[in-house]
Amino acid sequence: MFKQLTLIGALAASLLSASQALAFQERQSFDISVTIPVHEAYVLPSEPDWMGQDQQLAWNLVTEQLSRLRKNFDVKNLNGGVAARLGDIPYLYSGRDRIDLHVQFNSVPLTLHSTEVVNAEQAGVGRRAELEIAAIKPEGGYPPGDYYGTVHVVFDFLAP
Repeated sequence: MFKQLTLIGALAASLLSASQALAFQERQSFDISVTIPVHEAYVLPSEPDWMGQDQQLAWNLVTEQLSRLRKNFDVKNLNGGVAARLGDIPYLYSGRDRIDLHVQFNSVPLTLHSTEVVNAEQAGVGRRAELEIAAIKPEGGYPPGDYYGTVHVVFDFLAP
C-alpha cells in the first residue's frame, strides 16, 4: 500500500511539474493578407510591397537632376479598355517651393481628364504597364529643400 501511495504521489508530482513547465510558453502572431482580383477587370501593382511607402526621387549631384520613379502594374479588362486620370495636379512641396510632376501610364501622359491607357484588345488578354513619375525642372533649377507630395491616379474600366 505504501508503495502504491508513493507511486501515486510521484506521478502526481511529475504531472504537476509538467503542467508548470507548459505554463512558460511564447506565442507569435502574424498578420497575413492577400488580394485576389476580380477576374474580369483589375489594375494592380506587380510588386505590391512599395504601395503605401514613401518613394524617393534620387538627387544626382553631378547632373543636378532628379531620378524618375518607375513601377509596373498588371492590367486586365475583359469587357473593354482601361482609362486613367489624375485625381489632382501632382507636385512636390517643401513648404516654400513647389516642383511639378509629370505622370505617365503605359507611356500615355496623364491629365485631370480620363484618357485610354490600354486598348480593349490588350486589356482583354492582360498586360504589364509602366507607371512613370518624373519631376519637371523649374525655371532656374531645383531649389534646395525637403519635398513631399502625393500622386493620385484613378483608373476607369471602359465598356465596349
